[in-house]
This record gives sequence, structure tokens and C-alpha cells, in this order.
Amino acid sequence: MAHTPRILIIYTGGTIGMIENAETKALEPFDFSHLIDNVPKIKMLEYHIDNIQFTPIDSCDMGPEGWKEIAHAIEDNYDRYDGFVVLHGTDTMAYTASALSFMLAHLDKPVIITGSQLPIGEVRTDGEENLITALQIAAATDYNGDPMVQEVAILFENYLWRGNRSTKMSADNFNAFKSNNYPELAKIGLGIHFQEKALRRPNERRPLHVATNMDRGVITVDLHPGMSREALHHILNTPGIKGIVLRTYGAGNAPTATWFLEEIKNTVESGIVIVNVTQCVNGGVHSRRYVSGDRLARCGVISGHDMTSEAAITKLMYLFGLGLTPSAVAARFAVNLCGEVTL
Repeated sequence: MAHTPRILIIYTGGTIGMIENAETKALEPFDFSHLIDNVPKIKMLEYHIDNIQFTPIDSCDMGPEGWKEIAHAIEDNYDRYDGFVVLHGTDTMAYTASALSFMLAHLDKPVIITGSQLPIGEVRTDGEENLITALQIAAATDYNGDPMVQEVAILFENYLWRGNRSTKMSADNFNAFKSNNYPELAKIGLGIHFQEKALRRPNERRPLHVATNMDRGVITVDLHPGMSREALHHILNTPGIKGIVLRTYGAGNAPTATWFLEEIKNTVESGIVIVNVTQCVNGGVHSRRYVSGDRLARCGVISGHDMTSEAAITKLMYLFGLGLTPSAVAARFAVNLCGEVTL
């Protein structure tokens, strides 16, 4: 007898879960216990589908506490389901996907995050298609019967992307997400075409280990022409900060002024971990290519290579959340933990 896929939907909020109130015409979250009534095509999948509905929040309010709740929901139900679909607002979806990829160590089942640009109750919504495709991907298996996807991924419109490689690229288009430094995991057209060489596979099978303590003592600093020493000094000396993602120009370049390098070096020597990622959407940091990048490296700044800003900031949160010392965080940051970086 064929196995019936068991999928758990975790609804956190976002546009996909909105429906128009017939009386007020205002958008409001609908009860996901009536999901089949709102998306009747789901019945055609013939899956066993359950759902957990969190108190819906705007994804702009999503953060470590929300990530923790999602991670524990997956942990508590890990052995009961073949895959998980997380419904989420688009604005911080890439941060959540990155955070979960670190928090869910040794993951070997699909965690597919999706949402929509239009509410699922709209006539021409992308939400219905995204939800159905996400469920199909969560249920997909390879020739051996193992899950086709064994990682955290973002499904949006025509593509499945690795979660910790993704960035929201458009506020208007249905294809809202892109992974600029890693190929798609699948392309969705008339069918779902997996790029099996791009899919992550664990080196060894180990029980799921969930680490949910994410340290908030990290910030992102964007360089811009005309930044003053006073402003930079104030930011770098923010109380309670342990790690900084420094978003630089081009291949990891920054001002070569003596005062700038002094501020960076003093910050590193004070025990704060600074990671260098590029503001460019394609490519990565090449610390030794230009003099300016080389000087940052000699000040003790760590290369983020081709990591996204979302992955870099959540990776720092995760590593400091493990209780590691700054030197240990710096060492672990340079390691590819779950496919987030090309070394």
C-alpha cells in the first residue's frame, strides 16, 4: 500500500493567510482549520495534512522568539510528519529561513517556507499556487524513498531556493525571491524539476538537534560615502554588542582612511567580532583582491565570502547563542555549517 504523505502546515501570519471580511471588506487572518474550504484543490493531493496556527503577526515583527516557536513546533512533531510547510510574511522570510537553517541542526526532512504577494482569498492570488506547490515539494521523495528536500528552503512562484542563500528582491513581482550566489533547488513550470546536484544531503544521519538561543547582541552596519568618524564610533560602541555584520562595497572594500581602520581595529581588539559581507547582490568578499579589503582583513575582520546579509546576521546570533567566546565564534563563522556559504 502506498504511503500517504503526512505534512504539517505551520501558519505564522503574512499576506497568504489573509481573507476579505464579507461585511467590512478589510483583510483579516482566516482560520486555518478551514483551510480545505478556502483552498479546495488541496483535497486533490490526497495527503494527510494537519496545521498549527500561531497568533498571526506581521513578518516585520518576526524575530528570535518567533523563530524559536517555529523550531520547537518542528521539533515536537518531527517524527510524526514527512515534511513541514511554514506560511510566513515575505518581508523577513529570508531571515527566518536562514535562522531556522542554523537552529535545526542535522535536519533531514523538508522545511518549506512560503507566502504570497496577494491574499489567498483574492481571485488571482499567488498564495494558492505557492501553498499547493510547497505541499507537493514537502511530500516529494527520491528514488530511494527519502525526502527529495532535506533542508530549509523558500518556495516562491517558479523557484525553490535554499533558505540561507535567499533574499527578497521584489516588493511587487510574484517571483519575489532570488538566490544570487547559489542555483535554484527546483524550477516550477508544468512540473517540479529538482536540481538534485544543488540539494543538500547530510554527510551522516544524526538525530535532529534544535538550538533556539539566538543572541540579540548583533547589528548590521552599512557603509556609505561621507560617513563620519563620530557616527561610526557611536555605532561600533553600541552597548551590549558582540558581533557586527559590516556591509562593504564591491568585493569587500572599505575606506582606507587611517581613522576608519583605527576604529575597526580597536573594535576587533575589544572582543567584538566583525564580519565583512558585500552590499552587492551578486558575488562575494575577496579580502586580498584590493588594498582596502586587505587592510580590513589585517585589522581582524572576518570574510563572509558570498553569504547573504540575512545569513550572516542570523549565523552570528546562533553562534553567540551557543555561549561561544568571540574567538570561538570567529573560528566557527569561517566554517560552512549548512550550505550557507561557498568557501
